[in-house]
Amino acid sequence: MTTATCFDGQVLTPGDAGYDDARTVWNAMIDRRPRMIVRAAGVADVVAAVRLARELDLEIGVRCGGHNAAGFAVPDGGLMIDLTPMGGVLVDPARRRARVQGGALLGALDRASQPYGLATTAGNVSHTGVGGLTLGGGMGWLARQHGLACDNVVSYTMVTAEGDVVTASRTDNPDLFWGLRGGGGNFGVVTEFEFELHHTGTRTLVAEFDFRAEDAVPVIEGWRDLNAAAPRQATFTAGVSGTPSGPIATVGFVWVGDPDDGRRLLPAMRALGRPVASRVTTPSYLELQQREDSTGGHAYRRYSKAHYLRSFPTAAIEAFLLRGACDLSAGLDLPGVGLQAHGGAIAEVPEEDAAFSHRDTMFEFGAGSRWSDQAEDDVRMGAARAAGAALEPYASGIYVNSLTADELADGQRGVRRAYSAAKLARLTAVKTAYDPANVFHLNQNIRPAQ
Repeated sequence: MTTATCFDGQVLTPGDAGYDDARTVWNAMIDRRPRMIVRAAGVADVVAAVRLARELDLEIGVRCGGHNAAGFAVPDGGLMIDLTPMGGVLVDPARRRARVQGGALLGALDRASQPYGLATTAGNVSHTGVGGLTLGGGMGWLARQHGLACDNVVSYTMVTAEGDVVTASRTDNPDLFWGLRGGGGNFGVVTEFEFELHHTGTRTLVAEFDFRAEDAVPVIEGWRDLNAAAPRQATFTAGVSGTPSGPIATVGFVWVGDPDDGRRLLPAMRALGRPVASRVTTPSYLELQQREDSTGGHAYRRYSKAHYLRSFPTAAIEAFLLRGACDLSAGLDLPGVGLQAHGGAIAEVPEEDAAFSHRDTMFEFGAGSRWSDQAEDDVRMGAARAAGAALEPYASGIYVNSLTADELADGQRGVRRAYSAAKLARLTAVKTAYDPANVFHLNQNIRPAQ
């Protein structure tokens, strides 16, 4: 029997039509060539792919949205399990549940649930894969109201390294359920998620106020202090970006709910200072979820650095504004930097309830660059590293989905930033139970016990 006849889905090898598209991910720096790509039509294909890879001693990569900038989905010379054909979402509005296949994108989940005025926490970019986002934790505009994406999963269906299909919930394989809630793709291939949905409505408000960076320290101090008492419908945001006339600092918030309620925050925001520009808009929730989508995103080269911040003192604000440069007059090659507020329902989940860590985070920081010319790689990556290094003295940890390939290449140091020692020990035990040979190691890897 040939390999192709073992699968209901499509099998691609180098030279086949569609092969290059399937191996392309959301970072043009990744140019790897799997020996074969299995575009899985269902769970049986995933089982067969895992078993075939083990028989042939091939590394396994798993693709959903392809958004991991380290390119873990694309194993050079290995076997890629492409879940994108498994993109279905089934909503039960009466039970407020959504069954989501492992290859679904966030936009599919939103489009299926919003006709009922329902939603669950998803990320800020609609073409991100549900699987990768949720397995690492899953921050989004609803997280302060309803918890992270992983906090809203009722059950997982997963294919193990042995090719078995298991279910994980609070009552079935609870150790695995705990580990999948923030432990990444370490334990197997998740082929279905069952999510709890919430009555969120379909309306939002977005407020943004631009200030010259040289005037922004007191503005951001005030914005930070407002965040401490913000209603959980509001997620405070801030960023710094370069413009031809100089760097601009933007502060504001995203409100999910009745826009009129969100407008009550505007006077306090306007009292922070005199902005050079401001924007207050009322997109639908679906429009909000798409406003940060990237057109032509797979064509760009990308690099980023990130931190969790438990506090944000004035010295950190000054470093945030400088973006790793020596002064504010630096050019347009610096990365954009941003902050997104945590707290609310995220912090209310008991720390021991899930593998996800750092629930006491105040803000998540990110510095990201994108560019097209390979000759700029060193400069662009160096600038992002410098911006990240400037905030590192104030960091309390890192989001596991934000770990870069170079941080992960340095032994387990990167993973230790994502989890406490106690959680890493428990994750190691779950890994040892479900994947003792470390078959699934193309991820933010937690090594099994030797």
